[in-house]
Amino acid sequence: MTPLLRQLFDHHSSTYTYIIGINNSALIIDPVKENVPQYLQLLKELGLSLAMVLDTHVHADHITGSGVLQLETGCEVGSPKESAACCGSFVFEHKTELEIGGLKFQCLFTPGHTNDSYCFYFENPGWVFTGDTLFIRGTGRTDFQNGSPDTLYESLHKTLLTLPLSTVVYPGHDYKGMTSSTIEEEKRNNPRLLITDKDDFIDHMNNLKLADPKMMDIAVPANLKLGL
Repeated sequence: MTPLLRQLFDHHSSTYTYIIGINNSALIIDPVKENVPQYLQLLKELGLSLAMVLDTHVHADHITGSGVLQLETGCEVGSPKESAACCGSFVFEHKTELEIGGLKFQCLFTPGHTNDSYCFYFENPGWVFTGDTLFIRGTGRTDFQNGSPDTLYESLHKTLLTLPLSTVVYPGHDYKGMTSSTIEEEKRNNPRLLITDKDDFIDHMNNLKLADPKMMDIAVPANLKLGL
């Protein structure tokens, strides 16, 4: 059976939330707390039972809906081994294989944006959910939450860019109206991936001079407790 995929957009934080459904079971990646009623309604309309929720990292720009979804549905919530977040129902680490409704996928540890960043790779049908590690024509920043441009470079070039070229990239955010890409497309066109020298990449990332996310002081402490 071909899995169902829904990509939902939060306009306040430009966050993408993903619902993957198969055999009446569903996984949600990167839920936004304010949008939980929308997710629950959509799950009902699609005839899906929420089995699992995963966040790609501890977010700084929105409060996760994972805790509320667990309370509402009894679903499992995964937490990375490297994360300071509490209260998940199970822990995963690099190359942990999980499954939803018989559909298997792999957890890939990709630190750099934060020190607990993960991507979720579905070999079949060929999807990778990249959180804030890899955007369409960009990457996540590295200047807070123990981020590291050195580590991000390694995660990009030694983990994500080794996936099959046809793998569809579904990012955690987009600020320009792009919804998906592929590993091949990003290798060819992503300005930050075209900075192939690590020292040049580090220098570029260290000089972005971006303002802090507006919700960072509220979101990070909340997300360490699943948004509750």
